Amino acid sequence: MFGNKKQNSSSMANPSPSSAINMLVSGTHIEGTIVAKSDIRIDGTVDGTLQCSGKLIIGAEGKVEGQSTCQNAVIEGTFKGTLLVHDSLDVRESANVIGDIQTGKLNVQAGAIFNGNCDMGQKIKSIPSNDVKEASAS
Repeated sequence: MFGNKKQNSSSMANPSPSSAINMLVSGTHIEGTIVAKSDIRIDGTVDGTLQCSGKLIIGAEGKVEGQSTCQNAVIEGTFKGTLLVHDSLDVRESANVIGDIQTGKLNVQAGAIFNGNCDMGQKIKSIPSNDVKEASAS
């Protein structure tokens, strides 16, 4: 009886990576590389490289500029750069997306700004190294 309670409280203190979400709050600015093994929500600003094994969520106040890779993405804020989404990209009505996009599935809501190149529908493995160099030179 008591052993079960202790085990449950222990699992609450250390959530599994699949249930964890990283958050970058509004007013926070990061330059460099972020690697997240679980979902991540950006409400602040990121300039650089973002690699996410789960879902990338860019909130309405969020801004990401650079190269990002993730399994799924929901964009409500601003993205500028190269975006590789292995499965599904959802661009919400408040979003402003500019750049080179590769995704398995794409949903763009009315009112969203979506400018750039988009390759869609193929099983995505990785961004070719030539595309990364060209995107960095821009």
